Amino acid sequence: LKQVFNKDKTFRPKRKFEPGTQRFELHKRAQASLNSGVDLKAAVQLPSGEDQNDWVAVHVVDFFNRINLIYGTICEFCTESTCPVMSGGPKYEYRWQDDMKYKKPTALPAPQYMNLLMDWIEVQINNEDIFPTNVGKCKEKVL
Repeated sequence: LKQVFNKDKTFRPKRKFEPGTQRFELHKRAQASLNSGVDLKAAVQLPSGEDQNDWVAVHVVDFFNRINLIYGTICEFCTESTCPVMSGGPKYEYRWQDDMKYKKPTALPAPQYMNLLMDWIEVQINNEDIFPTNVGKCKEKVL
């Protein structure tokens, strides 16, 4: 992904977003949350009388959905040829292992790695044993 944000490449992040676009809407939401004066520590604090596991589960699903939106805005710029390695900068390379198809940590192009990761997370979120749909049923040992 580092190549996507390289200032010497043709793609450059816009400073202003075109009204009516998905990026504009995401930008408005981000700015609203940053400029709202909300105490983030208080915003994530467990409400009185709520189950901690249910609270965490709701936020995990919400976080996943937001990451999906963000990834959707950049994935067209990161192809197997432009992003041949899933890395976190020059010192870190992420490798995929799922103990099924990839039994050992395997280097993959960033888009393939991200697709596998997002699919894996979605399977976890849809697993009723980990994220039950009934409030108050999240297993303590999992979350």
